[in-house]
Amino acid sequence: MGNMFGVNVNIDEKELFDYNYGSIIVESETELDYANAICLGQVTDGEDGYLHINDERVSVEALMEANGQKYSKIYPATAKAAHTKMMNPAASAPKSRKPAYTGEMGDKPLVFIPVFPGTNCDYDTAKAFRKAGAEVRFGVFCNLTAEDVVRSIAEMKRNIDECQILALAGGFSAGDEPDGSGKFIANVLNNKDVADAIHALLDRGGLILGICNGFQALVKSGLLPYGRLGMVTKESPTLFRNDINRHISQMVTTRISTTRSPWLAGMAEGDLHTIAVSHGEGKFVVSEKLARELFENGQVAFQYVNPFTEEVTMESPYNPNGSFYAIEGIISPDGQIIGKMGHTERYEKNVFKNIEEELEQPLFANAVKYFKKK
Repeated sequence: MGNMFGVNVNIDEKELFDYNYGSIIVESETELDYANAICLGQVTDGEDGYLHINDERVSVEALMEANGQKYSKIYPATAKAAHTKMMNPAASAPKSRKPAYTGEMGDKPLVFIPVFPGTNCDYDTAKAFRKAGAEVRFGVFCNLTAEDVVRSIAEMKRNIDECQILALAGGFSAGDEPDGSGKFIANVLNNKDVADAIHALLDRGGLILGICNGFQALVKSGLLPYGRLGMVTKESPTLFRNDINRHISQMVTTRISTTRSPWLAGMAEGDLHTIAVSHGEGKFVVSEKLARELFENGQVAFQYVNPFTEEVTMESPYNPNGSFYAIEGIISPDGQIIGKMGHTERYEKNVFKNIEEELEQPLFANAVKYFKKK
């Protein structure tokens, strides 16, 4: 169903639906040289919209509807957008100042990835940075006892002092219960010692990334959209539960809405990427006044689009969480901090092979390139 291909199956129906424990269905371009292989049929282009089974036609759309309708009232896959207003990037957004790193560093930029209770995308994030040519260091934040917290705070401060990039990976902070959504991480970031280290990192030209749970923490701590900790007010944006009121896991298409950041250097406004998303609280909620400021300042980095029309949309499932103004990610005023819901780090060659769209978003390569000596 996912790629709407058809099949032409010619095999006795009793055998087709008989028990075959441990069997694997394989699609092959050549005949399989295997004694126990049974040819079920041929894959077709599916242009007629049907599966052909022993000369009987079965509508793929009818199968999809039957597959989803039984539970759709309890577990809906789509929802009518609660927010329908749209806003587009300003054509005259100011050009970004070009930050430069003024601190000391080795041959490769050092990425520090703190691992909090619930973090689960740390290995993927590290792999993406290493592939881009960076060095990676982990730091596990322990909170079993008060002494563990104090020690973890001190270790985190030291690691931030020594790194060039701080990366907050995805996961489920405190199990996202109750209303977790990065609040634990945000509290850690606002600790005075950690906050001082983060501000020093930014002042020397360092970069910060937050994906999914990491994005939630950046927003709830004030680092986004303000670029500084301790600036959260009742008017600040937040990330709220998805419109369908449950977790989503799917591919989305996003467009680049600004390039005013080292993370986005070399990209072009309007570039499209297909990205994996997986979250329960990814709806970006922002007032119209602040949204207008973000667009005018060129701080909206990514927006959800309909991949068929390539237009920014509030329509589900293309904007799967109902984010206001279709915002998927934003940057700080100076572009050094970027946060997004989509898991750019999950791309790898030979993953998502049935998707033809552009899958590799060069955030990590851009960050490493930023630190290369001219």
